[in-house]
Amino acid sequence: MDPTLLGFIVYLVIILAVGFVTVRLTKTLADFILAGRKLGPWVVSFSERASGESAWLLIGLPGLALATGFEAIWAAIGCCAGIFFSWVFISGRLRTESEKLGALTLPDFFEARYDDRSHAIRIVSTIIIVFFFTLYVSAQFLAAGKVLNATFGISTLTGMMIGACIILFYTIMGGFFAVAWTDLFQGLIMIVTLVLLPIVGIFALGGFGNIAPAISKIDPKLLTLAQGKTGLEMILAVAGGLGIGLGYMGQPHLLARFMAIEDPKKLRQGSLIAMSWAVLAFWGAVFIGIVGMGLFKELITDQEQIMPMMANLLLPAGLAGVLISGAIAAMMSTADSQLLVTTSAISEDIYHQMMNKEASQKRLVMISRVGTVCIGVVAFVLAITAKQLVYWLVLYAWAGLGASFGPALLLTLWWKKTTKWGVLSGMIVGTVTVLIWYNVPILKNFLYELIPGFFFALLAIVVVSLLGQQKTAKVQGHGRRRP
Repeated sequence: MDPTLLGFIVYLVIILAVGFVTVRLTKTLADFILAGRKLGPWVVSFSERASGESAWLLIGLPGLALATGFEAIWAAIGCCAGIFFSWVFISGRLRTESEKLGALTLPDFFEARYDDRSHAIRIVSTIIIVFFFTLYVSAQFLAAGKVLNATFGISTLTGMMIGACIILFYTIMGGFFAVAWTDLFQGLIMIVTLVLLPIVGIFALGGFGNIAPAISKIDPKLLTLAQGKTGLEMILAVAGGLGIGLGYMGQPHLLARFMAIEDPKKLRQGSLIAMSWAVLAFWGAVFIGIVGMGLFKELITDQEQIMPMMANLLLPAGLAGVLISGAIAAMMSTADSQLLVTTSAISEDIYHQMMNKEASQKRLVMISRVGTVCIGVVAFVLAITAKQLVYWLVLYAWAGLGASFGPALLLTLWWKKTTKWGVLSGMIVGTVTVLIWYNVPILKNFLYELIPGFFFALLAIVVVSLLGQQKTAKVQGHGRRRP
């Protein structure tokens, strides 16, 4: 048997075994959605990182670095800053407040926090989650097809089918327990891949000092931090990369990890683990693209296949199979988490809280599993028809979620004057801004849609909250003057 294929099969067997084992641990909806809040810091931090980066980190970002050179470093810096901010300023308060309110999901948290009996926040946030996460999952399926096509020569469609079936299986079986524990294993493979592969590539180039000459022969501008751009064009390019970090505090599948840790006091340890992972991983992803450019620029037909190509050409077949599994791991660790959040929005936020509060735990888990299959099928169909690169498809969904939920959660946790109507308006403004900005070419080419979406949403929340308080104060003032 092909050693590369053997290494990949061993990885799949381990992942599927986790699904069989964890099915016994999933007895309630809280188990399926948050693993009963019983996870330790190592599992939570690796799960948050593996889920947070997806195939974007091993497929999309190296592809960007191959195409744009060192300009891609701004995306890495922005992401690391966003990860740091989310762990330090969001994780602790969200974990404490969500347990106090008995919230299992992000829509659940917002509704309970503002006592929204109209369910307006729950409905709007659930629609946002289902829409953007379905796009997000489709990007992961597309990435699976690209990796398996580059590695084993099978069609992209067949590769997508294999990846989708495996993810759906273990997510349905074990819920959050399966997702979190497979993330731990997948996160380890990802970090080994991202650290080892660029080091091997640097040796293949003849040493670190040969990187610049090799890139300079292709285009000297690729060695600069903005591809030779100046003035406003340079500022916008840098802001676009850094702005990706704004999205971390608004991703429901990452926030769920903070809510699932067993002891809030262990979040500090988790943050150290997560940041160490992030710095190493983003360095590796950028340098896979840059070193790959110097080695194989003329062989590349699809820039997002540089990682599996480097693994196959530079490493022994068995090891290449393991490292290529890292890309599949990245895709799976994100897709399973997103499927879980999407189906929990359906089973918990819509069915349980709004349609049948007396539903049994067994029924709720079954609805979650059926919902997982349905969302997976829709995402697969979208992946088949997708014409964009994984990098941009992921960033679109990332922007939608980050602009919709990031400002709302940040102000909910840190600004006491935030109101229900402020949060609702922020979610709507953030979503609409991203949808319009992304689909108007002149705006999309001007600036990454997350940046205006985030700040317009932030402004909407502040303005609406303050106006609502002024109105309330006037009503109360008139009431006090009545005899």
